[in-house]
Amino acid sequence: MDEAADNPLGLTVITTRGPRLAKTYDAATGEWTAYDKARTVNLREVVMDGLPKLAALLQRLSGQPRRAIVRGAIADPARVEGVRRLLHPDTRTGEAATLRDACRAWVALDLDGLPAPAGLDPSDLEACGVAARAALPRAFHGAACVVNATAGHGVKPGLRLRLWFLLDRPLTGAEAKRWLAGRGGLDVSTLNPAQVIYTAAPVFQGMRDPLPCRVALLGGHERVQPPPPEALLAPRPRPEPRLLPKGRVGDALAEMQRREAARRIITAPEGRRHAAAVGAAAGLAGLVRHGRLTEAEATRDIEEALSRATGRQGEGARIMSWALRSGAGA
Repeated sequence: MDEAADNPLGLTVITTRGPRLAKTYDAATGEWTAYDKARTVNLREVVMDGLPKLAALLQRLSGQPRRAIVRGAIADPARVEGVRRLLHPDTRTGEAATLRDACRAWVALDLDGLPAPAGLDPSDLEACGVAARAALPRAFHGAACVVNATAGHGVKPGLRLRLWFLLDRPLTGAEAKRWLAGRGGLDVSTLNPAQVIYTAAPVFQGMRDPLPCRVALLGGHERVQPPPPEALLAPRPRPEPRLLPKGRVGDALAEMQRREAARRIITAPEGRRHAAAVGAAAGLAGLVRHGRLTEAEATRDIEEALSRATGRQGEGARIMSWALRSGAGA
């Protein structure tokens, strides 16, 4: 496998076979033309050994409108020319995946339209970067980063920047999204393995680029500390409610109520599970009183559902006993 493929400081440069990965701005009309659509690209793994080398790479790519970056690693080094950006096999065409999520010790974070402090010159990328970095989560404050102006910066209002940081522990894209998704103002699409991270400067028609340079380097501590691994684990899927067997004296409606009781308990949020169990037990107590369910069956249903949801034994039996004694569900 390519040395860069699993390198925490690796990234993948994509090159189109003609389509332009740069926006165009027409000064006469004030209109933007979007990026071309490129169905296939060539892939090349690159290792950027530190932020200065990353800044140099981004500076070179800013003048290359057929190139861009993706976060993912090359899935098959033998298939890198004229391929689609596929994270999963295409079952319709039979094409295999060409990219995969990889542990990277860097993140690229987009801030698009962040309000700029009064009097801030958009061409002063270092000052703009300082303002943008301050709007990020606390872990990024004071960290060194590369500031990259995106297409609309200096033309559209607000700060439109991409900040690149190094991490002291590599993360998959999925882990990075669990950490940063939902943080105000952040576009985390750049953390998707196959997402194009556009790096080319826009093409200006009828005017010069308002920015003399689109890449700057901010000083600070070298790496950002992400949350501990256990904080970024994928959430466990909620268990499916077990389909309970039909009771000896049950009927179709009673069976529906039993299944619903189990579902309510198992799917209830932890802070509301006890209340859900009490309500479910009251409903089953009513079935017992009407002879449509035995006491033993009702107790077993509540006990098994609570035990499955919490891992604790005995709580369901106690709740069901209370419901029967208190007349709940009458």
